[in-house]
Amino acid sequence: MGPGYFVIAILGCADGGSQCTPVATLPTRYESQAQCSTATAHALEANTEFDFPTLLAQCRAGAAPAAADAGRNDPAPDGARRG
Repeated sequence: MGPGYFVIAILGCADGGSQCTPVATLPTRYESQAQCSTATAHALEANTEFDFPTLLAQCRAGAAPAAADAGRNDPAPDGARRG
């Protein structure tokens, strides 16, 4: 089974692209790699506040939650901690 969705990660690079650090992952989910790739240029334009000489936008695959895990994304009550 393939990835359930794709997200855009913004990477900050100090040396033109070979040594990059993830600085943000955008919350929007895309159903295909093509949709995600199309959105990368706009994502870079909207996320320029990071202090790196070079910024890159990269699509990353995410897995759809298994049915048993679907309820785990509910927020915990105030004062509760998850493991």
